[in-house]
Amino acid sequence: MCGIVGAIAQREVSEILIEGLKRLEYRGYDSAGLALIDTENPKLNSIKAVGKVEKLVGQVSRSRKKGNLGIAHTRWATHGKPTVKNAHPHTSNDEIALVHNGIIENYEELREELKKAGYRFETETDTEVIAHLIHQNRKGGKVDLLGAVRESIKKLEGAYGICVIDVDSPDQIIVTRSGSPLVIGKGIGENFVASDALALGQVTDRFIFLEEGDIARITLDDIEIWNRNRKVNREVTHINSKQSEAEKGGFSHYMLKEIYEQPDAIRDTLEGRISATRVLEEAFGIKAKAIFDKVTNVQIVACGTSYLAGQVAKYWLESIARIPCQVDIASDYRYRDVIVQPGTLFVSISQSGETADTLAALRFANKAGYLATFAICNVATSSLVRESDFCLLTHAGQEIGVASTKAFTTQLCLLLLLAICLGRRHGLTDKAEAKIVRRMHKLPELVANTLKLNKQIKKLSQRFADKQHTLFLGRGIQYPVAKEGALKLKEISYIHAEAYPAGELKHGPLALVDSNMPVIAVAPNNELLGKLKANLAEVSARGGKLFVFADESIGYEGDKNCKVIHVPTSPDVLEPIIFVVPLQLLAYHVAILKGTDVDQPRNLAKSVTVE
Repeated sequence: MCGIVGAIAQREVSEILIEGLKRLEYRGYDSAGLALIDTENPKLNSIKAVGKVEKLVGQVSRSRKKGNLGIAHTRWATHGKPTVKNAHPHTSNDEIALVHNGIIENYEELREELKKAGYRFETETDTEVIAHLIHQNRKGGKVDLLGAVRESIKKLEGAYGICVIDVDSPDQIIVTRSGSPLVIGKGIGENFVASDALALGQVTDRFIFLEEGDIARITLDDIEIWNRNRKVNREVTHINSKQSEAEKGGFSHYMLKEIYEQPDAIRDTLEGRISATRVLEEAFGIKAKAIFDKVTNVQIVACGTSYLAGQVAKYWLESIARIPCQVDIASDYRYRDVIVQPGTLFVSISQSGETADTLAALRFANKAGYLATFAICNVATSSLVRESDFCLLTHAGQEIGVASTKAFTTQLCLLLLLAICLGRRHGLTDKAEAKIVRRMHKLPELVANTLKLNKQIKKLSQRFADKQHTLFLGRGIQYPVAKEGALKLKEISYIHAEAYPAGELKHGPLALVDSNMPVIAVAPNNELLGKLKANLAEVSARGGKLFVFADESIGYEGDKNCKVIHVPTSPDVLEPIIFVVPLQLLAYHVAILKGTDVDQPRNLAKSVTVE
């Protein structure tokens, strides 16, 4: 998994490949490598390094290897430890070189077959079997490289995005995808391939997004694409590169920049989708109205932060739309006996739109008898968007920090719009809708005002510098917000953090409370405030150290065991979006004190493209 870049040109391509890998660094990886072929003197040169791309840069510089045909990869280990041998590209007999995103589920069986055929394995990876399979099919010249790839993928079970070069065919790159994204970049007298268009923004603004099952041959002057042995044409998409989005803009880290981008990201996401008093249903697409008219249930499926956005949406859908809603973790969803109620809308949520578990759940849903499938995503050209019946895109801009921030709040905005549209069919009055929409117009300003707490929160973070555990509490719709706060803290500071419904304290978590266990609570001004205060009193009575983010209108006062941060007052329906912002800032500042890699925390990747 992680990043793929390939190029064929009349110029030397190693710098293009390395720049492409650098642009994909935000996805996370543990090793990097490239393979080059000089068409004037065809010979395969492979260079690899464990760690960041800069280490690969040094290796390439010292090797002085050149080529006008090449492929490159950043790897996130799924089979075998991060080592030079296990890094991509993988080769076969110094003739075939291959990079691969995804997982081959039947690789052990294929490995044994290939061993019996005389192939020697140098790595612990599943990918190496693909290189040897292609070589086996290519051997003897019975088929060309395209035919060898086509024959080889017939044996593969699992997900793959593959990019292959061959010393005996130094005029082409063969690529194919099944469950893992690939995009071709069109140039003039040169062409490119990558797992993400972002990687190629420095060389082209014209892209062809491969569909599921596509296989393509890329040469200097031509791009040929087949699907199920039928030659097809794919639309060329123009994308203006906004490399400024991938720069820190004066902030110390991408994460902090993205936290501060939330007012604009929310404004952009709502723009054109709400009038002064109404949600513009047409923004959901031409299919939406007919589908919404039939919806009586909602099934939400997502992973990580997107899953927590779905948990917030459950409260909105049941209180505003007055319809039942289930929320499932994508990695578990399709492994249980799913019962699909008539009239159920399937909603998938993903920042990248390439999350493997969420995509697999969507593909299951497309065959399971749902009324329709609907995607909320940040990437218009992603697999999730293309494979759903209809979608609504967040306009968060590129999110590079592994710990998601602006993607979460913009997802919540769209989920609230969905709740309103469905609510119209189930008793939500025009007056009630207008009230919510007017408040949504004020949301960017409310988030901007909440960001003014940054200095207070930075000072507060010092109280966590020596802590190893933290408990988060919330009630009702704020419980998933507390879970998101705990997730952010553990992701980037490596502090063990977990969240509980505040009403569950007496049913176990209260045993953890002592003077060394910080307890963080979110306290909006809603109907559960009185009960929350009683729960917090239980913590205080047992010597626990409380840190309460409280609506400034409730007058919550601190004491020696309780530090209060007053959050700007917000309408109840918007409280989940407002109260998550200070929790994001707290996680960031604690991580800085802990000295961790904020943007690329250990063991995590931005885009999880395998199960």
